[in-house]
Amino acid sequence: MSELNKIALKIISNGKGILAADESTGTMTKRLESVKVHSNENNRLLFRQTLFSSQAMKDCIGGVILYDETIRQKTSDGRTIPELINLSGSFTGIKVDTGAKVLAGSIQEKVTEGLDGLRERLKDYYKLGARFTKWRGVYLISDKYPSDISISANAHALARYAALVQEAGMVPIIEPEVLMEGNHSAKDCFNRTSEVIKKCYEELELNKVDLSGTILKPNMILPGNNSDEKISEEDVAELTLECLNKSVPSSVPGIAFLSGGQTEIEATANLNKINTKNNTNFIMTYSYGRALQQSALKFWSKNLNNIIGTQEIFNHRAKMCTLAAQGKWSESLEKTS
Repeated sequence: MSELNKIALKIISNGKGILAADESTGTMTKRLESVKVHSNENNRLLFRQTLFSSQAMKDCIGGVILYDETIRQKTSDGRTIPELINLSGSFTGIKVDTGAKVLAGSIQEKVTEGLDGLRERLKDYYKLGARFTKWRGVYLISDKYPSDISISANAHALARYAALVQEAGMVPIIEPEVLMEGNHSAKDCFNRTSEVIKKCYEELELNKVDLSGTILKPNMILPGNNSDEKISEEDVAELTLECLNKSVPSSVPGIAFLSGGQTEIEATANLNKINTKNNTNFIMTYSYGRALQQSALKFWSKNLNNIIGTQEIFNHRAKMCTLAAQGKWSESLEKTS
């Protein structure tokens, strides 16, 4: 077992999941302003420090993905943010792409950038305490998207990123996100997601990436958010498992789903159903941002000094997600725990 494989397994084993707290300053500003909190560096730090010092960090969270601003910040007691995260037994991660930009020759599709200077940035992040990383590729679905060039360009970037990350002694999270925006069917999502993931693994293998030292972060198989199609948790689980079984090499240790526009309850319920039906050898857990943080953020916005109350909200949501990652969640637990 390689050191990278050990780290990957520690992050996602025993029902633990990943807190995606890697919102850029612009995205975090939108989140804070949506709950009428002024976005400055201190407020962004205060909210994140509140979550990172919660009980859920010890019980439920195996890794936290940070943004560049956050990994360099110090807590109110002088510790660095990675030191605070590591105290709970969780691993520090870092988003290393520089965002999705319009793909040359395309009107709507995007390719993720950030490979220039990445080797040097990775050395810096390792020194700051990071032991895993994240890079997100995004794909549209329509009658003509994703195009072959979008699928190829993003897969190539993800593979080059992953190879550099492993060279630096860290675990790469591979995140090819087929976006929920659109009126496509769940079947369309299944076909396109399968195509995208297969191409990613072709490129990863070409770039000699050790798949046992990676984590996949895909979307679940869902109809578009503007579709009239209604789909049961059972169907989401069956389609998602079929897609991953056919597309992901067996040497990948685990899969941490993104929530991708689902509500907190939807993301929890669908993850739970996937785990009750999991017929694969993959660990199936969560890497949620909004679906872990939104209720805590709304509560915190009413009184920024109510740390304990905010942590209780976050602890509950993380506990529900961890139960779902073990196939032990039920909606009744939302009211009783």
